[in-house]
Amino acid sequence: VVLFMPLRDLAQIFKILNLCAGKIEHHPRFIESTYDILQLCGLPFLKKKTSDEVTYAEDTANSIALLGDLMKIQSSELRIQICKCIVDFYHSEPPKKHIPGYQQASSSYKIKMAEVGGLAKTMVWSMTLLENQLAEKLWVLKVLQHLSTSEVNCASMMKAEAAREICAHLNDPDPSGQLLFRSAEILWNLLEKSSKEEIIQQLSNLECLLALKEVFKNLFMRSFSHYDRQLRNDILVITTIIAQNPGAPMIEAGFTKDLILFATFNEVKSQNPLVKGLKLSNFYEDFELKKLLFNVIVILCKDLPTVQLLIDGKVVLALFTYVKKPEKHKIIEWSLAQHEELQLHAIATLSSVAPLLIEDYMSCQGNARVLAFLQWCKSEDPFFSHGNSFHGSGGRGNKFAQMRYSLRLLRAMVSTEDETVNTDLCENGAIQQLTGKKQHARKEWSVYLFISKIQEIILNKSLKQEIFGTEGVDIILHVMKTDPKKLQSGLGYNVLLFSTLDSIWCCILGCYSSEDYFLEKEGIFLLLDILSLSQKKFCNLILGIMVEFCDNPKTAAHVNAWRGKKDQTAASLLIKLWRKEEKELGVKRDKNGKIIDTKKPLFTSFQEEQKIMPLPANCPSVAVMDVAENIRAKIYAVLGKLDFENLPGLSAEDFVTLCIIHRYLDFKIGEIWNEIYEEIKLEKLRPVTTDKKSLEAITTGSENIGKMVVSLQSEMIESQARQDVQNEQKVYAKIQATHKQRELANKSWENFLARTSNAKTLKKAKRLQEKAIEASRHSERPQNAIFHQTDIKGLNTTVPSGPVVTVESTPVRFLGGPLADTDIALKRLPVRGGALQRVKAVKTTDEPKKSVPT
Repeated sequence: VVLFMPLRDLAQIFKILNLCAGKIEHHPRFIESTYDILQLCGLPFLKKKTSDEVTYAEDTANSIALLGDLMKIQSSELRIQICKCIVDFYHSEPPKKHIPGYQQASSSYKIKMAEVGGLAKTMVWSMTLLENQLAEKLWVLKVLQHLSTSEVNCASMMKAEAAREICAHLNDPDPSGQLLFRSAEILWNLLEKSSKEEIIQQLSNLECLLALKEVFKNLFMRSFSHYDRQLRNDILVITTIIAQNPGAPMIEAGFTKDLILFATFNEVKSQNPLVKGLKLSNFYEDFELKKLLFNVIVILCKDLPTVQLLIDGKVVLALFTYVKKPEKHKIIEWSLAQHEELQLHAIATLSSVAPLLIEDYMSCQGNARVLAFLQWCKSEDPFFSHGNSFHGSGGRGNKFAQMRYSLRLLRAMVSTEDETVNTDLCENGAIQQLTGKKQHARKEWSVYLFISKIQEIILNKSLKQEIFGTEGVDIILHVMKTDPKKLQSGLGYNVLLFSTLDSIWCCILGCYSSEDYFLEKEGIFLLLDILSLSQKKFCNLILGIMVEFCDNPKTAAHVNAWRGKKDQTAASLLIKLWRKEEKELGVKRDKNGKIIDTKKPLFTSFQEEQKIMPLPANCPSVAVMDVAENIRAKIYAVLGKLDFENLPGLSAEDFVTLCIIHRYLDFKIGEIWNEIYEEIKLEKLRPVTTDKKSLEAITTGSENIGKMVVSLQSEMIESQARQDVQNEQKVYAKIQATHKQRELANKSWENFLARTSNAKTLKKAKRLQEKAIEASRHSERPQNAIFHQTDIKGLNTTVPSGPVVTVESTPVRFLGGPLADTDIALKRLPVRGGALQRVKAVKTTDEPKKSVPT
């Protein structure tokens, strides 16, 4: 009994097998020999050397590929044995008895050799030989099921159009149910492990879709087991993938109509016999089916011919049955968690379907239903959401998920720009209600974003800005106060701010009451605060808003009153942005910001590189496009409305730049005329004398304006240089005075030290002091004048002293009190705790008794 197959003998064995198979047609007795040899192929492959797997790889691959070719033999027994042999590749077992000198080849060796030999392709081709042989067909499908677990085999099967061949026979009779199960798994593997687009293309034909339709219909109406329901859902997923191909004949096959019926029969009663008496259970598979049907509707609606079928199937009405608050004490077929998930899925589906079916949406009073549902989302009614699904993200324990998807639905509807829809929304109080929602959703920025966009579109199209009201302006101002650090956090605050700025355009600008309220609440200050962040993505939008706001005569005062960091003014900020923009554009300026080329004072580096070429009259030139592609024109417009002559807080550098901004329009006009002149030259046209003189005068005038601006800039720079020199001299004079004062102080201190340490110097100073005192007195004393002695006899200090000197560092008991040795020591001044206090009068020997304050 042979228990193994040596690799070195494999080629010879398969050669014998091929010879036996070739003789079967004329000598049927060779069937038994061929069968026996095929049984050997299921035995383990053994190698004598480690290198045998590589050495005999080609022979092994060719030998295994021969198994697929042998499927041509008209023998059911042999075909089944070939399939069993291949299936054994995936269930290899070690030899029952150890063979000395041999070891088993790796477990995956046969599988790899099958991939190299292209066995999968030949097995697919063999399917065409088994039209009516069910048992053999099931074995071949089992083989393909195993082979399709490999990407290499799936690629080979795809080239052999396995998907088309297998799908076309899905509905073949099979009492066991294995054909459908194995075919579905093979299709899944092909979609996952090979080119998905190619497989979809193979399945997008009428034959395959009719087979899928019949299979799904039968499973939908007769799914009683968990296995059947799961298989039904798998078929629907495959169908959904095929439906993504616009070229798939879903409508022609009648599959689209049936899918719409199955998706809506539970909500909209139908007399169609397919669904009569049919009801979905709350099993998990049926719940998944419902979600898959909602999903396939979203995909089908992308094909415009499907719209009429959606109308006939009353899809919008069916989906709106979920857009309502939960009703108490009402029995529903789904659990609370399942119903919530289906509700969110239905609203998400409406966002795709309703914009295509506006008439159905309006006939169902869609706006009123959605707004009522939103009102419930805002209410304090108890609702314990589960938030387990994809659509319920962030909605556990609250109604934010419902609010978010309802707002997406409204946004989808107003984005259609249908006048009927927008008018109906306004009449139903959408703007006021959504403004209240904004305050409710301040912490949920994504919800806030949707509300802002909806209001923006409605107001932009309805021209009813006054209904936005002060509440709406307050919410916009609240968002504009967002911490600037959050704009760079990646959490979407920058998107929220963009939407808020768009809302200013549509909801405030043009409505005088809203504009005035915005200004009153320091909205312009907030705009300038954001502008001062120097984030390029916001600058263009904010400057556009500023241009429009400056038409309001009250705006200029607010702009001029704004102060940024380091007391920066709005004009200085705008000029700084101009310089930054020109630096990024590569405009030529010298180190002081002066114009270098007076012929092209505004030229960017892109304009320098771009050659002037003749263009049709309806195509804007590079110079014209430059106006829209950067913020210089907007800065010029804002500063122009603020009055160039009275801008506060500007430095000399700002004034130099302001000269260019002031002449921006003149420079741009000259630039465009220069382009016209150059295009005329390139087209080799010769203007008449008058036109030529006019063109030359315009270009010369533009250049002269440039020279005049350069001259003015030079004067400003020189004036500033002189001013800097004067300021420098003032600083030097101040420093010099400080040094002189310091020298005098030092000299005074030296004199003081000399008087203190040298008695002769002290006496000399005393004489000079007395002499100065005498010189200051009148030479003649008036009559009856009282002379007051200014000297204090017995005083031992070296500096002029007041009438009383208190030495706190010397205890009173040692010195007898302050001024004890002087002539004015008439009273005793006690020191208690370091502070002088009033005491009772004391007796003296020379004067009568009296009270004297200390």
